[in-house]
Amino acid sequence: MKRTSIPRMAWLTNGLLRSALVSLVLAMAGPVVMSADANPVAEPAQPASAAKPSAANKSRVGVTLGEEDAACQSCHDKEDIAVKKTELGESVSMRISTKDFIDSMHFETSCTDCHEDADGKDHGKVAVPMKSKRAYRMSFQNACTTCHKKNVAEFKDSVHASMVADGSDKAPTCSDCHNSHTLKSVKLVEPIANVPCSTCHKEIFRAYAEDVHGLERVAKGKTAPLCADCHKSHAIKAAAVGSDIKDSCLACHKDSVAKHEEWLPNSGRHFEAISCPVCHAPYAQRRVNLRMVDSVGGKQLIEKKGVPQFERLVNAANGTEGNLNEKELSSFLKEFNLANPDNKAILSGRLEVRSGIQAHQLSTKDLAIKDCKVCHQAGAVPFVSVVLSMAGPDGRLMREGVEKEVLTSATAMGSMRGFYAIGSTRIKLLDYLLVLVVLGVLVVPIGHMTAHRLFKRQRDERNAKRKNASAKSTQ
Repeated sequence: MKRTSIPRMAWLTNGLLRSALVSLVLAMAGPVVMSADANPVAEPAQPASAAKPSAANKSRVGVTLGEEDAACQSCHDKEDIAVKKTELGESVSMRISTKDFIDSMHFETSCTDCHEDADGKDHGKVAVPMKSKRAYRMSFQNACTTCHKKNVAEFKDSVHASMVADGSDKAPTCSDCHNSHTLKSVKLVEPIANVPCSTCHKEIFRAYAEDVHGLERVAKGKTAPLCADCHKSHAIKAAAVGSDIKDSCLACHKDSVAKHEEWLPNSGRHFEAISCPVCHAPYAQRRVNLRMVDSVGGKQLIEKKGVPQFERLVNAANGTEGNLNEKELSSFLKEFNLANPDNKAILSGRLEVRSGIQAHQLSTKDLAIKDCKVCHQAGAVPFVSVVLSMAGPDGRLMREGVEKEVLTSATAMGSMRGFYAIGSTRIKLLDYLLVLVVLGVLVVPIGHMTAHRLFKRQRDERNAKRKNASAKSTQ
């Protein structure tokens, strides 16, 4: 089976001459076309129960490269090919395994489809400066757009793309996650160490590898969820914004709502106000996140790019330089709503774990918290830590500490809607009002019965007089 390459316009001017030279070399030196068995490399061990490889990812025995690509690989598949040095002194390997490339998802892509500026006459002869690895990777961002329009469009709306646009040298580009020469199908069940997210998110990935999902893949070789299953591959948003993560949990655990209804009172309310790891990561620390949302639709507010209001107004309101107290929080909301009259903000409380690492330490369901007292008792630990948050322009949350006494303030209830854990966030004024209501319910009937007994004699005498008067009038 032969695969032909598709030359680009940059190669047409010298294509005939180059083809003739390649043919001469082939005739004199023998075939240099690399077969799928050339330069074998060790494949990573697959889990015992991994799914059988599909036609999209199995080894392509007998497939050979097109003439032009074979000419490229005659140099780039040499083990002793010179290492490229960047202007920053970084080393960049120029070796590309022909076997790995043929076995990759890009095996039908010609070299010049991505390397459009390569010139057949002077390529490899004239030194091409490379500022840095990062700059080199960035230069290929647009090459991916030609074939992967949908994925690129999703990426441009993600947290990673916002970081790239802001000039971050840590935000991943396409080639940071995908090696274009060895790209495998996402349907493969590979060792979790091969997941590209582990490169940047080491601590979180280490936690995931040891939780219930990671162990399903490591110990049992099952297709338990990986990063992209919960966070998506390209349209990655901040985990604390919206309900995408919870929706991902429910997408796999379809019976979880019904199962919780069997034992958890008001389960729907719990699902709205509590993130899944709060109960399913039993050893994690918890906190209350007061999220700024639109008072009409309840959608989380996102700060406009170039208009930094959150930090400025928080600093203006915070006179104690510590956590915001009740008065300071009220002042902040007042000033924020004056500046945004069409998008009035209120606070929607949600119970969550304190870090991304802890959110990835999920235990088996038999260890999940089911004791109501963990939250529903005075002084409950989850309500000790409180933060105010708003989504930044890139979706990542901006946070400010808030004094826990705000949760017990009756005057703050107008700003915080739909978040009150009975027995834990005790509001004294409500307790007093409740006592008055109970007393009123008891005093009215008791008072009525007492008055009825005390004035029974007077009522009987008055009724007797009326009866006598009525009898005389009829005679």
